[in-house]
Amino acid sequence: MDDPYQNNVNQQGTDIGGENQYPTYGEGGGQEGSGYPYQTDYPPQEEDAASDATEGHDEDEQMYEGEYQGIPHPDEIKEARRAARAEARKKARMAAEGDDEEDLPEQYENIMEDCGHGRFQWTLFAVLGMALMADGVDGFVVGFVLPSAEKDMCITNANKGMLGLLVYVGMMVGAFVWGGLSDKMGRRKCLIYVLTIDVVFSFLSCFAQGYGSFLFFRFWSGFGIGGSIPIVYTYYSEFLQMDKRGEHLSWLCMFWMLGGLYASFTAWGIIPHYGWGFSMGSEFQVHTWRVFILVCIFPALAALVGLIFMPESPRFLLESARHDEAWMILRQVHDTNWKAKGEPERVFTVASIKTPQTQEDEFIEIQSDTGTAFQRWTVRHTTMLKQVMQNVTSLAAPELRLQGLFLAIVWFTLAFSYHGLSVWFPDMIKYMQYEEYESKVKLFHRERVERFHFNFSLVNQIHKEGEYIHDRFMNIEIKSVKFEDSLFENCIFEDIKSTNTFFENCTIKNTMFYNTDLWQEKFKDCRLENTTFLHPKKGCHLNFQEENDIVVYMVSFLGSLAVLPGNIISALFMDKIGRIKIIGFSMLASSGCSFLLLLSFSPGAVICWQCLFYGTSVAAWNGLEVISVELYPSAKRGTAFGVLNALCKFAAIMGSFIFASFIGITKIIPIFLAFAALVCGGLLALKLPETREKILS
Repeated sequence: MDDPYQNNVNQQGTDIGGENQYPTYGEGGGQEGSGYPYQTDYPPQEEDAASDATEGHDEDEQMYEGEYQGIPHPDEIKEARRAARAEARKKARMAAEGDDEEDLPEQYENIMEDCGHGRFQWTLFAVLGMALMADGVDGFVVGFVLPSAEKDMCITNANKGMLGLLVYVGMMVGAFVWGGLSDKMGRRKCLIYVLTIDVVFSFLSCFAQGYGSFLFFRFWSGFGIGGSIPIVYTYYSEFLQMDKRGEHLSWLCMFWMLGGLYASFTAWGIIPHYGWGFSMGSEFQVHTWRVFILVCIFPALAALVGLIFMPESPRFLLESARHDEAWMILRQVHDTNWKAKGEPERVFTVASIKTPQTQEDEFIEIQSDTGTAFQRWTVRHTTMLKQVMQNVTSLAAPELRLQGLFLAIVWFTLAFSYHGLSVWFPDMIKYMQYEEYESKVKLFHRERVERFHFNFSLVNQIHKEGEYIHDRFMNIEIKSVKFEDSLFENCIFEDIKSTNTFFENCTIKNTMFYNTDLWQEKFKDCRLENTTFLHPKKGCHLNFQEENDIVVYMVSFLGSLAVLPGNIISALFMDKIGRIKIIGFSMLASSGCSFLLLLSFSPGAVICWQCLFYGTSVAAWNGLEVISVELYPSAKRGTAFGVLNALCKFAAIMGSFIFASFIGITKIIPIFLAFAALVCGGLLALKLPETREKILS
């Protein structure tokens, strides 16, 4: 007896070379004509013919238990959902008024449904998650290393702000550039470039001894990793079917949280341990904060290795008229998933997929075969850059203008308040600790000390109009001490370590400084007469026991951990209640949390409200990233996401600068700005279109 399944496969193979090369899909998600072999009906069998699996079973035993209770069968529910999606696609086709290019999105969606969601998507999920984790880590690096780096490289307060600013500028430029290039060069290729740049320049920054070179390397590291977010979400979304996109893109967002946890935990375990460092002479020193930067490279390096084994996005290849490559990748996805599910007999039956071809593509093909190698390279890349800029300008098209404007405003308001408060929280905690420290300062006025040996540390003191005659300051530490209008005569300073110590308007006569770190910056408007500096300690020096408070790492760790519940809730309900409600509710809830910051009068209260704010606002981030992927067509998806993410970084720069400027002045203005921005953004988010049932166009 012939095998009916094999006959069906053979019949399908003969249809591939025929005129009808496109599979026809019915409303229920199946196919008519040359359909999938495993979905076609088998020929009717004899009544007495039974397989080994069904032999010995009565028909009554196979009846669905809930049939007489009015409970629909799970297969019926699944079929109804597929029919609803097919009906939505049918309406979209009718609205397109016969445009042939609308065939590709529907056909691609049906193919992805046939490929299923399985081992391939989960493998890609892990690889892209590590890339997203690398971006999360880089967001914390500067904040963690700055307290140590500013001492190690003598960074002034003015230059200290330049480091964080340039890193964010690098990320902003990187998001804009790499997001646009991913639509022309490919998602995978651009992501490999992005991670390579980040790994190389982060590694070089570990060994930079000067502030200028360190600044240069961190800028280019930010330029690289800044392009990861637009590419990662665009790349992953094009391997997901419609009913899986919202949930699994939200799960992917959790890796940004893991990046914060990884950075906080490793900084806590590495930076305070001064003994881990080493030096080669006086010019080349590697302290533990440099080791921390080296450890932070691992997520990007892991993602880079994993991408070597991942294919390009087939949707990008189809948009680029590279049909054969896309077909092979889709077949790989199909076979990988169904073999892992124990159904290796399923055959990928798609013979051909419609691919659009633009005039620019034809121009590149013609010009690529003429002239010298340099001319061909110039023509290809010049044309590609023109296409990228055309994509950027096309985002202002009438059909995308209003939606894009609303989405950009929501991105801006959320980023402005979130990143502004992210800077405000730790700075406010430090300021509260500083105020408490200042309240305990000891004041010495017009003291006269003569022929005394200071062999104990001086901490948190102010000395005004004092006189120190024939005194010896030896082998001690001077921390947070200020000498004002004082006289030092015939004194000796030997083996001194100082932190935040200054001499203002003092007179220093016949005094020797031996092996100290007291330099010109420490003496403000002072008169030095017959004063000698012998064997001074050049440069700045670290004191990890004093300068690295574990509260900084603990606060960041708790803040990162607090977003876990919000991530889980948003992932579970993204496809159930929709993206718009998730974004609006999250932003309005976080605005309430920011307003309640007015009631925080202690570091502990600030930490509690910080965790609550992060936990409620993360759902809005997840919803924005999902809707940004779904709203724009595939040919412009990376460009649009890159522009929005660049706008996000610009808002972060503005928020960080404005919020930090009010530290020590007032907390009402930053809190009011965050509250107003979140309320406006949350209400405007309700005007955005719902993309839950939207096919990737």
